[in-house]
Amino acid sequence: MTPQLSRRHFLRATGSLIALPALKSLGFRAFAAERIVARPKRMIFLGLGFGVTQETWFPDLNQPGTEYTLPDGLAPLARHKNSLSVVQGLSNQYSKDAHWGSTFWLTGANRFAEAGQSFHNTISVDQVAAQTLGKETRHSSIQLNGADPNIDGQGHGPGLSLAWNAAGKPMGGLNSPVLLFHRLFSEENMSLEKRQAMLAQNRSVLDAVLTDAKKMQRNLTKTDNDKLNEYFQSIRELETRIAKGEQWLGVPNPKAPFPEPSESLRGREEVKLMYDLMAAAFQADSTRVFTYRQPIETLIKSLGIKVAAHDMSHYAPGERMEASQLRDRSQSELLAGLLDKLQAAKEPDGTSLLDHTCVVYGSNLRSVHTLDNCPTVVAGRGAGVKLGHNLVLPRNTPLCNLWLTLLRGVGVEAERHGDSSGVIKEMIA
Repeated sequence: MTPQLSRRHFLRATGSLIALPALKSLGFRAFAAERIVARPKRMIFLGLGFGVTQETWFPDLNQPGTEYTLPDGLAPLARHKNSLSVVQGLSNQYSKDAHWGSTFWLTGANRFAEAGQSFHNTISVDQVAAQTLGKETRHSSIQLNGADPNIDGQGHGPGLSLAWNAAGKPMGGLNSPVLLFHRLFSEENMSLEKRQAMLAQNRSVLDAVLTDAKKMQRNLTKTDNDKLNEYFQSIRELETRIAKGEQWLGVPNPKAPFPEPSESLRGREEVKLMYDLMAAAFQADSTRVFTYRQPIETLIKSLGIKVAAHDMSHYAPGERMEASQLRDRSQSELLAGLLDKLQAAKEPDGTSLLDHTCVVYGSNLRSVHTLDNCPTVVAGRGAGVKLGHNLVLPRNTPLCNLWLTLLRGVGVEAERHGDSSGVIKEMIA
């Protein structure tokens, strides 16, 4: 008879116990399959300019919970209703600028916090997340900026993207799908030896500059020291980038999943392709944090809308309101397409990317330049929050409470963020 063996059996010899190896007869394969391996967490922040159409975007406040009707502006997301929640009642107490839908959206900062300065910002939530989630990827985070700086009236406000570094300075963003494609998938033409030499040279220059700057610091005023500390922050960021470059030397970029896109894409097709590239980047694990400051003027032009974006934001019943509503539906259709991609992409354990990704879609502006009840959609199961809900929170709940909740949900140990007063307990699953 074949003895009944289990993985708990040991070999006994001269009073000692020696564990058996991983034999198939002991059910090792089944045991290994039972183990749950934690998949990486990922975050995407999608920022809108000029907010949404108040009358047709927000769910009814009298329908909190799961039994609510998706309004017209969010209707294209119906197939993902159980994978997202609409969060109402959030605001940033310091936001007073009616054209700045992005500048303080992810920071919650008070622009007048520094005496004698008319503008001050702090680190954005994506960069806090990147400090933890970006440790193991080629790119700690990737910033995208679809808002053309040469076009006025984008509704985003100052900044080069949605992201702000630890010193509260704007971080640049890639402004086309072509640039993102090459960042993610293009082959490195420079030889390994030349790249090594360049990184070594850059590190040598940084070391020398840092030494000189520290010697100078002893004789500076407080104001000048503050400026120098901002400079040191920039140096630290360069050091991090150099270290990343050294870490990934000799590791080729992943193979592109589709051909290089056309440089002529604008508006709706541009946003769609950016979303496709985000999903592809997550599949390749090239980065785990994205921000995207979305285009407005080019988007509405691609939809055949003749009204200017700023004029549309001051809508009233008629052409302007219809244009605003069309913009809302189109953006929701694009978001649904991104969620489709994340749901279809499978992880090694059979789960989907959407199971491990937190997608936030919204703005610091509500509607017609109103700054309370910031439009907010949270999708994906990456942060462990309740989904399928119309979450109606007390009015003027700090927007930064949401960021703190999501940070902790993806495993980032944050005490607070911006003006947060705590996590949103109603959101925790």
